[in-house]
Amino acid sequence: MTARTVLQQADITRALTRISHEILESNRGTADLVILGIPTRGVILARRIAENIQRIEPSAGSSIVGALDVTMYRDDLARNRTRTPAPTELPGTVDGMTVVLVDDVLFSGRTVRAALDALSDLGRPKAVRLAVLVDRGHRELPIRADFVGKNLPSAASERINVHLTEIDGDEFVTIDSPGGADPVGGTGSPAGAASPDSAEGAHA
Repeated sequence: MTARTVLQQADITRALTRISHEILESNRGTADLVILGIPTRGVILARRIAENIQRIEPSAGSSIVGALDVTMYRDDLARNRTRTPAPTELPGTVDGMTVVLVDDVLFSGRTVRAALDALSDLGRPKAVRLAVLVDRGHRELPIRADFVGKNLPSAASERINVHLTEIDGDEFVTIDSPGGADPVGGTGSPAGAASPDSAEGAHA
């Protein structure tokens, strides 16, 4: 397995800053805005985006970010019973709000489907948007991200690993290619993505 770094810490910071501005522009400010990260790394990214938004819009409230656990809504739960639920933390109601779901890697789309199911049990948002650090392609469901840090076309045999300082102690994104082969499409990721516990990445 040959690893190639495709995003450094500075690249991740720039991507999240751009996504933050795009969310504000799309929502026309912070009114009725809720940002929910999908554990594990999606929660870290959601918090960073919320911090960016609060710096850009000082009038934004401090309670716009939370976490949405999707464990019990996944369609692979019967095959992977080792998944440990993470607490859902809402900054308030989702009824009538614009909810931005945040994850590290978008792959098949099944984790996002689970997130939509989990969210529907919590209330009725006005709108739901999706922000991801990396979109690696290979969608199995008709799901598209509204805000993307980096598009990395991938081969099914490749793997994307996302490292974040808060969890891993360092920060970068790599593409792992089996046998040293060049990644298809120039950059990509695998059938297992962001990291061993990444919800979207680990679900093919």
